[in-house]
Amino acid sequence: MDILIHTAKNALAITTFVFVMMVWVDYINVLSRGSLSRIIAGGQGRQYVVSSLLGAVPGCLGAFMDVSFYLHGLISFGAIVAGMIATSGDEAFVMIAMFPKQALLLTLVLILVGIVSGWLVDRLGTRIRFLPKARCMIVQLHEQDECRCFSWPQFLSDLRNLSMARFALIILLALALYGFVSGSVGSLTWDWKRVTFTVLTSSVLLIVLTVPEHYLEEHVWNHIVKRHLWRVTIWTFGSLGLVSLGTHYFSVGQFVQAHMVWVFLIACAAGIIPESGPHLIFVVLFAEGMIPFSVLLASSIVQDGHGLLPLLSHSLRDTIAVKLINLFFGVVIGGTLYLIGW
Repeated sequence: MDILIHTAKNALAITTFVFVMMVWVDYINVLSRGSLSRIIAGGQGRQYVVSSLLGAVPGCLGAFMDVSFYLHGLISFGAIVAGMIATSGDEAFVMIAMFPKQALLLTLVLILVGIVSGWLVDRLGTRIRFLPKARCMIVQLHEQDECRCFSWPQFLSDLRNLSMARFALIILLALALYGFVSGSVGSLTWDWKRVTFTVLTSSVLLIVLTVPEHYLEEHVWNHIVKRHLWRVTIWTFGSLGLVSLGTHYFSVGQFVQAHMVWVFLIACAAGIIPESGPHLIFVVLFAEGMIPFSVLLASSIVQDGHGLLPLLSHSLRDTIAVKLINLFFGVVIGGTLYLIGW
């Protein structure tokens, strides 16, 4: 029971951090609408850099943008490969919460690998044309009047006619904020993590209180909460609980160390699954010091959360090609680093 309670508290802290960061990323994207399309207009070299940087943005938003740009013919096939290599999906938020320094290093390595890999793919595949299959706008942006951060009359109206979604989010964020401030959830001392969690949760509570109803319903509730948060919660709690119980009752560390090659191959294979979640098992194993950086890197190169799902609905061939290429780079690069002791 103590293990389960400890796991639940850690999962709650991580899930809350993932949620508030998702809201911030989406909120900033809405406020900067239209600028990304203008930024990527240029040579292929810029496409690799921008696609990798977008892919490195925690969550699915950057990956969805890369897919949208690819479907509109704004970036090459190599650039979409670069973006998917750099993408860690929702797990990026979890890694930032659990091991921020190593997560930053991993992100920088993924960006570099993405840029180089994208360039190689386009150079080696010049005889094969990968063209967009259909026009599709994955990222829906508001009209100007919907992008206002705060409107006092609208705020008063929304407060008087409080929707169920806004009410639920206010209650949940307030409870999470109380947990962080009181120390019952997260760090027991006022270290940088506790301060960060408290500040970010307070800021997102303010966003939930002030944003228009349309943004709250469509972006925060229907997209982040319904499509992402419950999966992150289940996989985080399951992964943490599995490792904690395994460590307590079995010699999981010894088993992993004795079968590291198989763990490496399973990590790469799990990355093929177009879903956020399976990668979290290896995130937790790395956080517990049971697997080396090379295994986490290989899994991160192959997996892209569910960033490729929009492309899957338009071109099965292109989706399979991206996955196979990323699997190749994950095995080669991760395997090389593993062999030299990383």
